[in-house]
Amino acid sequence: MQTLVATKPRILYIDDDPLNRSLVNRVLTSYDFEVIEAETGLEGIKIATKEVPDLILMDINMPGLDGHETTTRMRTISGLKRTPIVALTAHATKGDRELALTAGCDGYINKPIDVDNFPNQIVSYLAGQKDTISKDEQQHYLGQYSKKLVERLETKILELEDANARLQKVDKLKSDFITVASHELRTPMTLVYGYARLLQSAIKESDQAESTERNVVSLVQKIYRSVHRLNEVVNDVLNVFLIEASSMQIQHQRVHVGKLINSALDELNPNKNNRTLHITLKNMDELPEIVGDAERLKQVFWNLLSNAIKFTPDNGRILIEGQVTKAESRPTSAPQPGGQVIVTIKDTGIGIAPEEQKEIFDRFYMVEDTTYHSSSKTAFGGGGIGLGLPIAKGIIEAHGGRIWVESAGYNIERNPGSTFYVLLPLHPDQSFT
Repeated sequence: MQTLVATKPRILYIDDDPLNRSLVNRVLTSYDFEVIEAETGLEGIKIATKEVPDLILMDINMPGLDGHETTTRMRTISGLKRTPIVALTAHATKGDRELALTAGCDGYINKPIDVDNFPNQIVSYLAGQKDTISKDEQQHYLGQYSKKLVERLETKILELEDANARLQKVDKLKSDFITVASHELRTPMTLVYGYARLLQSAIKESDQAESTERNVVSLVQKIYRSVHRLNEVVNDVLNVFLIEASSMQIQHQRVHVGKLINSALDELNPNKNNRTLHITLKNMDELPEIVGDAERLKQVFWNLLSNAIKFTPDNGRILIEGQVTKAESRPTSAPQPGGQVIVTIKDTGIGIAPEEQKEIFDRFYMVEDTTYHSSSKTAFGGGGIGLGLPIAKGIIEAHGGRIWVESAGYNIERNPGSTFYVLLPLHPDQSFT
């Protein structure tokens, strides 16, 4: 193969498309050029500053700093002011060439490249060839380029302001989480400590064996409940990080969703915890068995039911309904291969604002004001540490399902209510072990 140059000039090629980089690399290396690749404008500036190539090929349409902006920045670096920079781009509309030259490029080559002629074009630019435009054209396109830079700057400033607002929100969420988590952990720990001291006193001071036994049993039960709550908080924190790390283990077995929901309701037992709520179950016994992790799915429904109870005022209603759908999600009277189970939990509670209906599934996000936080799982307005719904979402998605909420909005006086949907696949072909 003919060698066009005596030495091996180094060519830096900046392009975000790996296929383009591979083609140009193969063509130029076969003609004894050394090719260095960069994927982004920022990476190209870093490499060019360090390596000082003999020529730079510049794609124009790149994410981040585009080719125009990267070229302009390179022209301010002392070691690159005289380095030939050639635009290699698919942009071929009127003014594209002139805009590239105005930004600081010395040449302009259209894609797709002419494989046979391309190396000769590079040699010409290395030898000092420069494409030119008239002063009037340069002035015209300089104005266009300046306008483009200002618009890009405005866009970036808006993006930074939005990112800053999100960071401030995340910072507040973390602060709220620390406040609530401290409360959640301190409450059972304080109770354990207090009941343990009472237990010591009851044993030391009581002269009647029967009275002592009753006191001991009562205090031990309270200690157990406090430790159980402490264990729940620790498990919630652990579960959310297992979900984020995709490390949550799912035990597949036959599961009857209706029985899980009944069990969760029995544990929450709102009507025996000073709450007056009308809770109705519909079609739950008719649901088929699915394949899933019974313990984790029960945790999902426990969290959802706990929220419905907490945010529904007394004398409100909660409807829990099950149905089976085909794969295309149309109701059907019998399970179909590839079908799904959908459980809806509809309450007449305070509702959820539209802008919060996605955010409530983010970890540590809490709708209630943390200043009035309560650890109760059934009291109206009670709260947790903001992990119940993120955990529920992670568990349902680990089962191949979906969870979402619909609500007309938030209003503590009119109580528009919320409806949570849990969709789980039937997995009819899943094998059991």
